[in-house]
Amino acid sequence: MNSTRVLISLVLAVGITVSLFLFMHYLISGGPRLGDAGETMTGIRFGPVKIDDQLQVRQRRVPKKPPPPKDPPPPPKMNVQNVSKVASPMPNLNMPKLDVPMGGSGPFLGAFASVDQAAEGDIIPLVRIQPQYPRRAALARIEGYVTVEFTITETGSVTDPTVVDAKPPRVFDREAIRAILKWKFKPRIVDGQPIARRATQTLDFKLAEL
Repeated sequence: MNSTRVLISLVLAVGITVSLFLFMHYLISGGPRLGDAGETMTGIRFGPVKIDDQLQVRQRRVPKKPPPPKDPPPPPKMNVQNVSKVASPMPNLNMPKLDVPMGGSGPFLGAFASVDQAAEGDIIPLVRIQPQYPRRAALARIEGYVTVEFTITETGSVTDPTVVDAKPPRVFDREAIRAILKWKFKPRIVDGQPIARRATQTLDFKLAEL
């Protein structure tokens, strides 16, 4: 009994093995062929492409040149009237003669005084610096003046200032000396050369009226 089962199992195993080999061979071979070997699919051609020996050469036509534009008409002539130049006489303006000298003894630029600028050696201030009013004197409503003696150098600057008179004393002295050192004067000319000279100036300290 056992030997019969073994034999049947062996036969089935061999049959299954042979069937698998045949199925694998079928898959490898590509299955059934469509038509004959020489027949190809519709619409697809395999092989050399036939090219015609006679090539059609198309000549390129050159476009015609456009005709040249016609000459534009000349511009119309304009009648230009001759404009005569009329020379208008200049009005005779009677300008008053202003002869305002600069100088004087005030501390401000442009204080008027009768100073002859053409005279050689006159003290002519060119630049004046207004002195600062001392705060204490301004609060106390104190006014006065300071007369300073100094040296005008060859370049017109001021050196060696000294207070020769002051009212009230020692109230405005410091501010007067600080201001006079910043002044510029016309130097004294002797034989065409500038020389140093001593001079005096009085600086007034007055409060503005309220």
